[in-house]
Amino acid sequence: MRLDKFLKVSRLVKRRSVAKVLADKENFYINGRLAKPSSNVNENDIIELHLGRHHITVKVKQIKENALAKDAENMYEIINDEVKE
Repeated sequence: MRLDKFLKVSRLVKRRSVAKVLADKENFYINGRLAKPSSNVNENDIIELHLGRHHITVKVKQIKENALAKDAENMYEIINDEVKE
């Protein structure tokens, strides 16, 4: 699945268009490598999100084409969630 779609379906980012813009600004990494919106996401990948001062690291647990809000949080596991000063 594309990174921008995964972020939207998992609700880590509210809209796919926002995920695309953020990825274009070099804010996302998959397994330590800079990721583009079209980068492929697989189960067990580690995604780093740099959203301003907020840095989140998640491990992909499931890939789903669609998910209800209550099921979206089961698609990933938060490894680290911090706000940089």
